[in-house]
Amino acid sequence: MAKTISKLGVFTSGGDSPGMNAAIRSVVRTCAYHKIQCAGIYRGYEGMIEGDFVPMDARSVKDIINRGGTILKSARSDEFRTKEGRKKAFDQLTKAGIDGLVAIGGDGTFTGAMIFSQEFDFPVMGIPGTIDNDIFGTSHTLGYDTALNTVVEVIDKIRDTASSHNRLFFIEVMGRDVGHIALNAGVGAGAEEILIPEEDLGLDRLLESLRRSKSSGKSSSIVVVAEGDKIGKNVFELKDYVESHMSEYEVRVSVLGHMQRGGSPSCFDRVLASRMGVKAVESLLEGKTDFMVGLINDKIALTPLTKAVKGKSDINLELLRVSEIMTT
Repeated sequence: MAKTISKLGVFTSGGDSPGMNAAIRSVVRTCAYHKIQCAGIYRGYEGMIEGDFVPMDARSVKDIINRGGTILKSARSDEFRTKEGRKKAFDQLTKAGIDGLVAIGGDGTFTGAMIFSQEFDFPVMGIPGTIDNDIFGTSHTLGYDTALNTVVEVIDKIRDTASSHNRLFFIEVMGRDVGHIALNAGVGAGAEEILIPEEDLGLDRLLESLRRSKSSGKSSSIVVVAEGDKIGKNVFELKDYVESHMSEYEVRVSVLGHMQRGGSPSCFDRVLASRMGVKAVESLLEGKTDFMVGLINDKIALTPLTKAVKGKSDINLELLRVSEIMTT
């Protein structure tokens, strides 16, 4: 029998991403719309264990839809990985009268929420917030679109320098396990080559591609590299290898790092966060639990947390082929 929800807790966990604040806002205002209480949980599972809660209403989330990061902060929690730690969190939630949770984060966040729900029969709903777009059950995670726009803008600026000095730039972007950012930003910015974990280009083929670009008259080149690419140990090793085989190029490396996570969310991410927040709260009120809210064929849909955690986010094969044609 479904539990009646009277007070929801919302928190963010793991790496921050643009759109998290917009999702918090949506959750809080949907609670207000349905006349149930809402509490913000600071610092993710760590704050849950410590009872770091704050009441939130429609006015407490004004002017945050355009802000990057997360007003509820984020933190890793080793203690929550233990059953004793999760019991402390459950006791704190019960004490505060919180009887449902909306978890905003990635697969680590969802794994914790799923285990917690199973152990204590506690209703939970997940909203995917990670710039890597590496969650199964949604075509877009919160922050992914913003990160893409940030990366493309930076690459455009770097290309100005590359073309002015006849340089080859290796630009490393986030993507430890998947190459969504590298592939899409590479195509969007007109990169000469794109290196992603899903496709092992190989050092020889990379050199061949760069030589082909050079012989076609290109005086500079941009190579976008996902941080999880397997060709070299790291992007600096790639730089050294190319320099040793192509002395005609002056090679530089730019690691974009955490700048990809920051900044004001795009309109797409703000709208997506608003849609996901409404769906998460209303699904819990309908008695659903252990689901993640996602975008599938432009429709907001639910995917079981078990599938979201264990499933694999596949690379777009059509776009991969487009990238091969565009780099000719």
